[in-house]
Amino acid sequence: MTTPSTPARRGGPVAPPGWSRWLVPPAALSIHLSIGQAYAWSVFKPALESGLDLSGTQSALPFQLAIVMLGLSAAFGGTLVERNGPRWAMTVSLLCFSSGFLISALGAATAQYWLIVLGYGFVGGIGLGIGYISPVSTLMKWFPDRPGMATGIAIMGFGGGALIASPWSAAMLDSFGSDNRGIALAFLVHGLAYAVFMSLGVLLIRTPAARVKDEESGETARVPVTGHGVSARSALRTPQFWCLWVVLCMNVTAGIGILEKAAPMISDFFAGTDTPVSVAAAAGFVALLSAANMAGRIGWSSTSDLIGRKNIYRVYLGVGAVMYLLISQFGDASKPLFILCALVLLSFYGGGFATIPAYLKDLFGTYQVGAIHGRLLTAWSTAGVLGPLIVNQIADRQAAAGHSGPELYGLSLTVMTGLLVVGFLANELVRPVHPRHHVTPAEAAPAAAPVPAQKEAAAHDDAR
Repeated sequence: MTTPSTPARRGGPVAPPGWSRWLVPPAALSIHLSIGQAYAWSVFKPALESGLDLSGTQSALPFQLAIVMLGLSAAFGGTLVERNGPRWAMTVSLLCFSSGFLISALGAATAQYWLIVLGYGFVGGIGLGIGYISPVSTLMKWFPDRPGMATGIAIMGFGGGALIASPWSAAMLDSFGSDNRGIALAFLVHGLAYAVFMSLGVLLIRTPAARVKDEESGETARVPVTGHGVSARSALRTPQFWCLWVVLCMNVTAGIGILEKAAPMISDFFAGTDTPVSVAAAAGFVALLSAANMAGRIGWSSTSDLIGRKNIYRVYLGVGAVMYLLISQFGDASKPLFILCALVLLSFYGGGFATIPAYLKDLFGTYQVGAIHGRLLTAWSTAGVLGPLIVNQIADRQAAAGHSGPELYGLSLTVMTGLLVVGFLANELVRPVHPRHHVTPAEAAPAAAPVPAQKEAAAHDDAR
């Protein structure tokens, strides 16, 4: 039997009276810091290419498939996450993400490349998608007053995951070796360690009760379904959804292309100069990009609460295009310029991810924003293929033609600039959603109704 002190419902465990909403972001961070390891994949690329005799395009395939599965699992699992709650979603994420590493470890140990693609790309990618969206709608329910900041805190962890994983992975490869056995051991340690860390989030997460206590006034109030409501099915019929799809796809394609290739890219740019970049320094550059990615997620998304979502995306896409132009024209002439532009780009890349849930809330309300967010992440799946494919294919062809250094990336950087311009134009087309797509109060009421276990407590509060 459910009691007020240990409430439960279909959507997951409900916070008991007095539960602090500030315990929810750490739970989200434990998941996002773990699955954010995906951004450190480029550290494994050189070892995989030498150990399994792979091309740059082939070594990127597990990462590409993982991002594809992230978007697909988020799209198809978004409704399940809304229905079953964040704890269920985090558990599924833990099992898939950790299992993906264990399967990959077996693939590396036996030199079966397809097992690495299956494990890290397919199974682990499902863990990425379910884990990514698991806390987003819950956080916006806990923080309806600051949705940009709330989602930024959680999604900051995804960007910051590589800040931990990049030097950690590099140290393991250095210690275990860069051969198949060393890669297998590194994958094994990753899978076990992340399983333990992600368990913390599973145990800590709670959903808000129908009535929560305001920490400043001390009074209780009903949790609202803020703004107008639009169902996930109706959202797909609006031009606003598809404009944002293009915005996210273009921003992610431009960012993920440089991120996936970050370590070899900076090495190639300065290989023929008086200040070449060592393997350790390249890994440090990846970690630095992760720090910018992480800082952009909380910094820019919080800024969007002040200046608006549309304005902040104008910055991401417009200034981002200028940064790519600077790298393509002057990047090899100045290492500080190259690093600065890359850091700005990755801060915009991270900020775009963290701001998009709040942008969706502004347009579609909180009614089914988690499911809408999951469907929008198919743009990430598309970008996960396009970004690495553009950069790696062009680099491989340029290398086959006898080119080296910055010449490997000139064309791809120009393409990325054009994509950001396309995203900028799509953002300009975003307008408020037409009222015909809004759900009626009767349809929205079940989402906001008190759970049975707490009706008596809510009624008591009303009487007071």
